[in-house]
Amino acid sequence: MVEKYSNFLKLSLLFVFLFSVSATTYAQCAGEDNEVTICNVSDTSNQTFNLFNYLNGSPVSGGEWTDDDEAGGLDVVTGILNAQLIRQSGVYHYTYKVEGLPLCPDNTATITLTIGGFSGITSPNVSVCSAVETFNLFSAFNGVGMGPHSNGQWHNDTTNRDVGAVINVEKIQGTFQFTYTMPAIGTCPAMSSTAVITIFRSPEPGEPENLILCGTDGLAGYTNYDLNNLITGEDTDGVWVDLSSTGELTSSTDHFVDLQKIFNAKGQGIYSFSYRVASTNPICSDRQSTVRIILERKLDFSGAQVYIDPPYLCEKDISTASYSVKITKGPAAIPNTTYFVTYHVSGPNAATETITANFINGVLIFPIRSSYFQQVGDFTVDILNIAAENSFQACANIINDLFGKLTIYPIPDLTGAKIVQAVTCQGTDATVQISDAAKVADGIYQITYNLSGANTVSGQSARVTFSGGVANDFIIPGILNAKSGTSEIQITSIALVVTPCENAANLKGNLLINPLPNVSGVRIQINDVCFGSPVTASVSGLGSLTNVKLSYVLSGSNIATLQTIDLSPTAGNANFVIPADLLLNLGSTTATVTNLTNNSTNCGVNISGVSDSFLLNPIPVAPTAIDQSFCKSDRATIASLEPKGAQYKWYISATETTPLAETYLLKEESYWVRQTILNCPSDPTMITVTLKDTPAPELNQDGQNFCGTDLPTIADLSNNTNIPSSIVWYDAPDNGNILPSTTLLRENITYYGFDFDTTTGCLSSESLSVIPDLTDCNTVPDTFFVPDGFSPNGDGINDTFVIPDIDFLYPDYTLEIFNRYGNGMYRSYKNKPGWDGINYETQGLSHGVAPNGVYFYILNFNKGNKPPQQGRLYLNR
Repeated sequence: MVEKYSNFLKLSLLFVFLFSVSATTYAQCAGEDNEVTICNVSDTSNQTFNLFNYLNGSPVSGGEWTDDDEAGGLDVVTGILNAQLIRQSGVYHYTYKVEGLPLCPDNTATITLTIGGFSGITSPNVSVCSAVETFNLFSAFNGVGMGPHSNGQWHNDTTNRDVGAVINVEKIQGTFQFTYTMPAIGTCPAMSSTAVITIFRSPEPGEPENLILCGTDGLAGYTNYDLNNLITGEDTDGVWVDLSSTGELTSSTDHFVDLQKIFNAKGQGIYSFSYRVASTNPICSDRQSTVRIILERKLDFSGAQVYIDPPYLCEKDISTASYSVKITKGPAAIPNTTYFVTYHVSGPNAATETITANFINGVLIFPIRSSYFQQVGDFTVDILNIAAENSFQACANIINDLFGKLTIYPIPDLTGAKIVQAVTCQGTDATVQISDAAKVADGIYQITYNLSGANTVSGQSARVTFSGGVANDFIIPGILNAKSGTSEIQITSIALVVTPCENAANLKGNLLINPLPNVSGVRIQINDVCFGSPVTASVSGLGSLTNVKLSYVLSGSNIATLQTIDLSPTAGNANFVIPADLLLNLGSTTATVTNLTNNSTNCGVNISGVSDSFLLNPIPVAPTAIDQSFCKSDRATIASLEPKGAQYKWYISATETTPLAETYLLKEESYWVRQTILNCPSDPTMITVTLKDTPAPELNQDGQNFCGTDLPTIADLSNNTNIPSSIVWYDAPDNGNILPSTTLLRENITYYGFDFDTTTGCLSSESLSVIPDLTDCNTVPDTFFVPDGFSPNGDGINDTFVIPDIDFLYPDYTLEIFNRYGNGMYRSYKNKPGWDGINYETQGLSHGVAPNGVYFYILNFNKGNKPPQQGRLYLNR
């Protein structure tokens, strides 16, 4: 079909051109110039023609054509022009040029082509929906054949205004007529075409807007959110549709949603809701506006870490180093996706940048420009923000203090540094301090050193931390300090750890190694004590040490971790008190010495097997005691107090430590009693002692005088006092025997009378002492006689010669006994026993046992004028 149409155009070309030729005076090889006019260019017969055929003169073939105005449609090789491809009416020029031919002074010729305007053929009526907003009036042409030229003018015949080809149909409705006119040009007349356009109103779903929220921050203000807030200018008869199946819209009239509920149930995401409005005409389609509610979850980078690779560098590697930053997430999950990372780099070339990088399985890595790190120093890369590339950044993600560090170290140089003399103990680590290391940057270094002198070793290494030119953590292991004395330290090299920064060195210093104390004889002894009393530990075997530090632990009933105390031993011995706050429990506790340090050298030795156990005996409870009352006459002593028992001790005051003797005589005063168990006294309990007493009896005047022959008794003596009914008599003032009232009184015997108080049950403390006088006899009884014999044979009957009652009747009497030869045998008087038949007279002739026989006596009464009495008696054994 295309091929037939093309041939038809070529055959018709000869009949449709209207030629207006201007002759050219100079015909040369390219021919002569010519002018051609085409008015009805839309006719297919005027579509294509060969320009060569319209050159005047005698042009030579084989030249080339040029579209001077670049109008288009020309084949520059064949010279065939398709005029319908020129989209505007106007005047166009085409030049033919022949080169390489002799005798051609003018080798070019130009065809001037005038193309008349074509206004096109419109459709009879066109319907447009206002939803398209803009309508191109050229769309009203029917599209058959050639389209209209573009350089005409549209006119709105309805409003009588010229308009552009594109009109706004969004805000207008109705039928409008538009005319398109191509102006006349040259000999070609003007041409017009008319189009009728009917504009139908489109349903208006409104202008939507999106709602972007951070769900993590809480959506309390969005639990009943009106979707109508997200559209403007909408028709009111639309219906909301839930495109994300949130379940929040329950009817065709519902337009409220609970965003908090959506976030809780579905999490972060984009939730779409469409507002749909139906069309009221067949031209416009139903329309909808879709709003998007974006709910995002805050990312938590708490606990994340930033690592700069490499973290350390030597200054010699600055020119070749490359760097990267690695961020590892914290405990919170971080989705795998692309993120914008904003960071700031400190230092002389400080800057802030934002890059994109991917978190993959909790790790994000990105390169960082080496231009930041061009000199020795510390650099910090602070992460300012991390946000997902596809996020709306509704949430301010939690970044906190997220940073990484890079240090570029200078090459270490120990020139000018010093080793301060180190002092340690035999077999103990030595801490060596390096100072004045001004050419060593802060950091951790590996050094190599040798020892010589007291201890010798080579090629040892150690890690040293330098800060401000000082390193105080250079440790020489104790195994290298086995011998006391002085060793020389020589550092031969130094290298910065984790970097290739290394340098040779020749730094020397001394190490003094002190000997350890001798602890082979150390012993500890602790006595049992009462709970709460000071616990004194005695330490011996300290030799010549005078200033030591002793460490010990407690186990058993009381447990204490390592305790240390300073001691000043004398002659190898020292004492210390274990702190009371370590001894809170009763029972057996063991103190174990663990270390002894000589404070003069700070050298210590761990000790094993040196311990002692002691008891913390309980303090008994204070005894129960009440105030007590005694009879003063009982002469009660401490032993009389209650409670009784060996465990109870009585004191004269609460602070007295020496107990009162059990024989201590009680007074009306206060006493304190303690209970003592296992030598541990309780707190004291105080009592008050009251002594009850009554006055001593009083003897009536001459109440002691009796006549022995009357056989006076205790009752008679009582009757001679002021209290005969309550007096009680004893044979001794203290601890005596009570005397019955029928007891006969005797001479030269003291009787002690006490008043007995029936109310208190007490005897008077003071007594009435009476020695009866039984000689108050005024009448000699008829029964008085002098016996005439006796039998001193030891049978207990009549063994002595006694004159009854003579002591009472004649208290001053004397009696002399003679044998038949007149020799004195016995001499008697009051208070001297009767004669037992023994001759006691030193002047007697027969001193000793008197034989049986008759003896003679002389009785001198020595009372009144009574004359002596003589008589005889018979001694019969």
